[in-house]
Amino acid sequence: MRTDQSPDPKPSNRDSTRNASPHDHASHTPDIGSQTAESFAEAAKGKTGLNRIVKAAGFSADCFIAAYKNEAAFRQVLWLNAVLFIVLIFIPFTLPIKMALLIASFVSLITELFNTGIEASVDHTSTAKHPLAKIAKDVGSAAQFLALGLLFILWLMALWSLY
Repeated sequence: MRTDQSPDPKPSNRDSTRNASPHDHASHTPDIGSQTAESFAEAAKGKTGLNRIVKAAGFSADCFIAAYKNEAAFRQVLWLNAVLFIVLIFIPFTLPIKMALLIASFVSLITELFNTGIEASVDHTSTAKHPLAKIAKDVGSAAQFLALGLLFILWLMALWSLY
């Protein structure tokens, strides 16, 4: 070390992160000073009350837009359910049957959103082939298969009830 430079008494956060082990959580966590976990969570989450509901609705809208733009399977399930909803309006099913069919449609959409989230998370973690990644993706696909199977069976039963 040159004599005209004094040693830095406290290493910067970047220097400590560089030398830390990849499993050292403290080195990757920003210094929050004297904040408690609750106050840190509140600061990270932001608003409360009506503002929080508005923010959550915006995040949900972002989710639908991203799923529609990036996931062909979500678009297919959405359009399938849109067509089924229009058909549901015009076919004279009883109210309980219409409710069951509508719930099954929402279950298939919700399941596809979960499946899309699982796939995006796995792909974000690593695009390398891994047995656990395959299991995660396959389980999401199987859940969607069951949801669509339920929708199909309920529609068959509802149509059968008309004759």
